[in-house]
Amino acid sequence: MTVSKFADIPVHKRKTPTACDAPAERAPVVLIGGGPVGLTAALDLGRRGHDVVVLNQFDFIPAGSKAICYAKRTLDIWNRLGVVDRILKKGVIWNVGKVFYGADPDPIYEFDMLPDKGQQMPGFINIQQYWVEDFLVDELERMDNVDLRWGHEVVGFDGETNMITVDAALGGSYTIAADWLLACDGARSVMREFLGLEFTTRVFEDNFLIADVKFEDQRPSERWFWFDPPWGGASALLHKQPDDVWRLDFQLGWDVDKAEAVKPENVEPYVKGMIGDDLKFDQEWYSIYTFQCGRLEKFVHDRVIFLGDSAQLVSPFGARGFNGGIAEADNLAWKLDAVLSGKADWSLLETYNEEAIAIADENILNSTRSTDFLTPKSTASRSIRNAVLELARDHEFARPFVNSGRLSTPVSLPAGHLIFPDSEDWEGGIPPGRPVTDMQTEEGWLLQRLNGGWSLLCAGPIEDAPVPVIELDKAVAKQRFGLVNDGAYLIRPDRYVASRWKHFDAKRDLEGLSLWA
Repeated sequence: MTVSKFADIPVHKRKTPTACDAPAERAPVVLIGGGPVGLTAALDLGRRGHDVVVLNQFDFIPAGSKAICYAKRTLDIWNRLGVVDRILKKGVIWNVGKVFYGADPDPIYEFDMLPDKGQQMPGFINIQQYWVEDFLVDELERMDNVDLRWGHEVVGFDGETNMITVDAALGGSYTIAADWLLACDGARSVMREFLGLEFTTRVFEDNFLIADVKFEDQRPSERWFWFDPPWGGASALLHKQPDDVWRLDFQLGWDVDKAEAVKPENVEPYVKGMIGDDLKFDQEWYSIYTFQCGRLEKFVHDRVIFLGDSAQLVSPFGARGFNGGIAEADNLAWKLDAVLSGKADWSLLETYNEEAIAIADENILNSTRSTDFLTPKSTASRSIRNAVLELARDHEFARPFVNSGRLSTPVSLPAGHLIFPDSEDWEGGIPPGRPVTDMQTEEGWLLQRLNGGWSLLCAGPIEDAPVPVIELDKAVAKQRFGLVNDGAYLIRPDRYVASRWKHFDAKRDLEGLSLWA
């Protein structure tokens, strides 16, 4: 019996390997990878009516310790795609984070990730990544136009023809040509290797211990973070997950023996120091990670498009890597839909390149700043950091400087081909390049009414509009959007503000929209 080369990977759910009965063929979209970013992109394109082939080298959904923390923006995207209900039902919802310093049992401050409560989705939810993949796969398996191929490993690529060579777990091989190839194959991307692409990276010299442990406790569903915790280590993090599993994260330093650090007898003192000696717990997963930040110079290479960890690496602080990858899938899907449908030419995909790089750069910048605050590189920088922490106990002005991991929030997109800066002075509202904030309207939640296409938001009727119009209550339009009389907002399919006008005329202001609507 042949032992699978993936035998050491823990399994959440086995899937039936897909037989290799396909000769040479062609598909509009071939997606490589079976993680949440690729599955989200496949679901979005499938919902828009396109045929997608998904090649997954595994014939199972992996378990283990991966992402657990998903931001409101990600939940809004999954809500649009019809998959969020099961995630919300299974997951642990939280909005509040607390920061502790030293042995003080009281937090030096706390923050709320959903200050505006009038929204459908919570600020954050914690759920193991394998459950997210499980729910996404269930949705995809119901779709006739999405072909999930389990145990199909990409082993070759011809850039001249966009032809991929695939080996199947059940034996045999075949080739498939892609009009568009989406590389969602993670940090060890084979597509990067085939194209000879490399990251420009910065490695952070520190080691972090992840301990996923199971115990019953009534402490609140909040994010708790410690600087210089009394049980040892430079920092620590506590998150609650479903099924009484808790994510404990400990910063150990650079000069540690990794093999020794993950032994239960060495992990348990950290766990007991955090949760107390009296609580009994069971080990789910112990591991050590060292991380780096970096990205590709370009995300679009002819007909090959990179998303998620195949395109960039982001430190885990602030949950920006996963959530940034979902934002990239959201950014790409409607643009590729327009190209596949013949409504736009290839140039539209260059806006994905520009905007996805902006998303990656902001996430890398924030992750790098978080890491520098968590791991000061000199005695002077440590002294400054500790002074900030002391001041934050009693002085509000110091709290914005405390960086326990700037949590994922929607990235502001730069002005460009699809983001048009204001040409008038505005007081309030949402500027171009920012996403629309959800709110309840008489006809339902606003983001749900923005259903994946171009839309106009306005305070009054609009004549001759080439896209759907959402007319808001006049008081709400003024308060939330700064709209009065004949003003309007143009909202993109990814629910970002493209432009806004105080005095709107559809024929004048939307000239050229048909090129990319």
